[in-house]
Amino acid sequence: MSNTLKQFNILSFPVFWIFFLCILFNGCHFKTPYVDPEKYDRTIRVACIGDSITWGDGIEEREIYCYPNVLNNLLGQRFEVKNFGVSGATLLKHGDFPYWNTEAFTQAQEYNPDVVIIMLGTNDSKPQNWKYSEEFRTDLISLIVKFRYLASEPQVWLCTPCPVYGDGQWGITPKIVQNQIIPIIRQVADEYETPLIDIFSALNHQSELFPDLVHPNAKGAELIARTISGAMIGI
Repeated sequence: MSNTLKQFNILSFPVFWIFFLCILFNGCHFKTPYVDPEKYDRTIRVACIGDSITWGDGIEEREIYCYPNVLNNLLGQRFEVKNFGVSGATLLKHGDFPYWNTEAFTQAQEYNPDVVIIMLGTNDSKPQNWKYSEEFRTDLISLIVKFRYLASEPQVWLCTPCPVYGDGQWGITPKIVQNQIIPIIRQVADEYETPLIDIFSALNHQSELFPDLVHPNAKGAELIARTISGAMIGI
């Protein structure tokens, strides 16, 4: 069987055709990997999609020092960044707490963002979730398509998850994050021409930023925000 047919069989039929029709009727969504404020005549809305790391669990004064709020300050007045992180959320639709079923997911779509930053996968590494590992790729593609097909036609960015230190916590498994989940994210980003921000590498070998081995502290959140802002607008 050819590689093309193998790739087609991996994707669910509906996801493939939604993605195809999205491009056919709305033009190419694969924009250059920078956000140019000059192309917008309004405040640029940025939606941060993620789990407890996005939400800011474990950070004192979370509302101030979570990465989306720090990113908001870094990007400046032309941007508005909203935090749609949900603690415990999985990318997997069959995970124990799918992001798909959360109020935040609905709110993120209603926000009609111009830019979507997706950082999910950490909770998917738990044993009860990763037993559905074969669905991770398709669910990730579905999420990209779901946001690209919004009326606002946002630019979607993928992030690799943060590193997980030691033996992890709460069933979160470092080796699965690094050796299985991140390669899938990289592959999908490449195949679907989605800009990728390498948060894993930016925070790797810095265990002091992760007091509970999983969640970054305020300094770690700032580093995430600076890495994302650097990718988005080069600062």
